[in-house]
Amino acid sequence: MFDLVIKGDAVLPDGLHRDCWIGVAGEKVSAIGEGETPAAKNTHTVANGLILPGVVDGQTHACSYGGLPGIQSTTRSAIAGGVTTLVDMPYDNPDPLNTKARLDEKVAAINAISHADMALYATLAPGQDTSEVEALIDGGVVAFKISTFESNPTRFPRISTAQVLEIFEALAQTDIPLGVHNEDQEIVLANIQKAKDAGQNGLVAHSHSRPPAAELAATAQFLELGAGVNAHAHIVHLTTARGFQLVDNYAFDGYRSTGELCVHYLWFDPEKDGQLLGAKMKVNPPIRPGEIDALWEEILADRVAFISSDHSSWPIDNKLTPSIFDAGAGIPGLETLLPSFYTAAERHGLNAAALTAEMLCERPAKFFGLWPQKGAIQLGADADFAILALEPQVWDSAKAHDDLNWSPFDGLEFSARVSSTYLRGKLMWDGNEVIAVPGAGKYLKRGQTNWFDT
Repeated sequence: MFDLVIKGDAVLPDGLHRDCWIGVAGEKVSAIGEGETPAAKNTHTVANGLILPGVVDGQTHACSYGGLPGIQSTTRSAIAGGVTTLVDMPYDNPDPLNTKARLDEKVAAINAISHADMALYATLAPGQDTSEVEALIDGGVVAFKISTFESNPTRFPRISTAQVLEIFEALAQTDIPLGVHNEDQEIVLANIQKAKDAGQNGLVAHSHSRPPAAELAATAQFLELGAGVNAHAHIVHLTTARGFQLVDNYAFDGYRSTGELCVHYLWFDPEKDGQLLGAKMKVNPPIRPGEIDALWEEILADRVAFISSDHSSWPIDNKLTPSIFDAGAGIPGLETLLPSFYTAAERHGLNAAALTAEMLCERPAKFFGLWPQKGAIQLGADADFAILALEPQVWDSAKAHDDLNWSPFDGLEFSARVSSTYLRGKLMWDGNEVIAVPGAGKYLKRGQTNWFDT
């Protein structure tokens, strides 16, 4: 007898299977079949919905504001959004994750208070040598991240070009990617000053102050540094089709180069939404005007590695500033990632079920070395499921579970909602309440799979 059987329309690695059943023994998927439903201690029948793999969100910032305790509310929100695995960035408050000792502290916090499973990025501080890199990799980090733009001198600093090359050299013989926040600091700072001098403000002014040239220049330099030592160069958020094509040129030439897209770049446009939302949709690099359809073309051309939320745990007070240039950059996104991407894909006339499973589950799991444990409903995988009810919902962030309770998606309609979430075979979200308790989640170390071999 199975511990759990889930029956309904399920998205498996080879596509949508109608009216199939998935048997769970312990924490793993142990059988998949059709026809008569086998006996189980618990059975969940999904009607007018989809059984998807648990989402793997490849870019979150759980600790950027509240420090390690922020893991608790962030992962509670994740579970309510069908996200069973978070890949968290290293820019924690007050100190970044750049030593084995800080990794151990964060792992202990995850195992104590997380509602979802978590994998981790690490970083290096300005001027820090690479002696900690091996210990961090041995400790299980899935990637490293640096920035070419300084948002904070300690927590989110700019790393010099020379040091970027040193880090690439240290990672070149591994499968570990080096990700980058890709903006040229000199271009951005000069443009911000020009805008301030001219009395310009608002979301459009923010977008214009950080032009595509600033993003593309930083991207091109980073890709070339990685190519020079044959290391894996990853751009964590590209905002233009040109950016993805640039990455693809390096990949075509045989270099380990990838680019990621965040879901808000597929929804918003500063010229259409900026006046209403203002700083509520401020992110860096900025959302570009008129770019949405071109970004969908990049997804369909297979030039986008995967889709993430770039969830930031900033309270709304961080956005309420007189000048757009003083407002914090970043938005909450864990509970809206799955329904917003599914809805957008459906509205573009695409196979939303298959594309969602691929871009939000399978690809990020493979990218971060979490496959085949995560990312798909298949034999031997963790029994992580996101059940998507195919019924409309109007997003109301007042009901979110992130302790932030604001969102640029407020009042927008999605064509689906997350009706339940299972983590390793246990019901963690029933559509109304987060059942998961702090400590239900586990720290995940990087496995042996390599993005370029899968």
